[in-house]
Amino acid sequence: MDSQPLWLLIVIFVASAAAIWGAGVKLSETTDVLDTRLHLGSAFGGLILLAVATNLPEIAITVSAALAGNVEVAVGNILGGIAIQTVVIAVIDLFGRRGHGVKPLTYRAASLTLVLEALVVVGVLAAVVAGSQLPATLVVARMTPDVLLIALLWATGLLLVQRAGHGLPWHEDGEAPNSSPHRKGHRVRTERGPSTARSVAIFAVSAVTTLVAGVVLEQSGEAASSQVGLSGVLYGATVLALATSLPEISTGLQAVRLGDDNLAISDIFGGNAFLPVLFLVATVISGKAILPSAGSTDIYLTALAILLTLVYAVGLLFRPSRRVLGMGVDSVTVVALYLVGLAGLVAVAG
Repeated sequence: MDSQPLWLLIVIFVASAAAIWGAGVKLSETTDVLDTRLHLGSAFGGLILLAVATNLPEIAITVSAALAGNVEVAVGNILGGIAIQTVVIAVIDLFGRRGHGVKPLTYRAASLTLVLEALVVVGVLAAVVAGSQLPATLVVARMTPDVLLIALLWATGLLLVQRAGHGLPWHEDGEAPNSSPHRKGHRVRTERGPSTARSVAIFAVSAVTTLVAGVVLEQSGEAASSQVGLSGVLYGATVLALATSLPEISTGLQAVRLGDDNLAISDIFGGNAFLPVLFLVATVISGKAILPSAGSTDIYLTALAILLTLVYAVGLLFRPSRRVLGMGVDSVTVVALYLVGLAGLVAVAG
């Protein structure tokens, strides 16, 4: 797309973003229906089905980079988006539900299960940082111990979240008073709606739309950024990261409007925990150790993502009830830390 005029690239970029947005709304709606009709369980429906669907563009880019042997691109694609996807929670907090007397998102969605999901993200990202320090020669049968550990942590986290969905040995089963009404595992069950077959078809079409539009969005955005002189690091951490987070923004806002505040946060944490599992796929495809090729900017963004996730974990525990600039105190803190982090990223990249 590099040869296309800038105005056409912008049109393609906006059109792809609109397609992703519409598909995200349908993904959120049909995931809720399928979770209920097919008895998938909250962990599978919320943390696997929707997380995989909304991250299809990242999956496609990672697989393509691994097939081409460009492991650095695979690393940057995955780690560059996790921090901004955490900031998506602040976007949902700001625009999801407004009005006089409406409490912040983490006040309404308070649940120890969400705190557990945040800790799974932190554990997976900590394994990423540790894996980046291993020697690149530590490859056995197209596999490395770091990516196996990441996959194991993710799978264990799913089991723990699913177990927590059946109850926790805490007062009120770990649910805070006055939080959004929901059943165990966060999902608001949808008994009505389209038939199961129709829901599957809508989900499949929406997933394919997300995949194709996401790849086109990435390519058109990269071509446009090169024409306006935006550096690769800043482009990846801002424009591309925000663009590839559109499915999460769309599904999160739709979940809040459906009354499922917990799902909005759960899907962000679920996607962030799932993305590093793609390193396992990239390692098998390329036959190379992936994480040792991570650059300083990649590890910097990973550390930033850990910090932002911990802020929300604390927010879920303390449940700030006041809004500042239209958001909870935790969301304001996350946005401020991310902006400061971007300033630091320029120094790291320079």
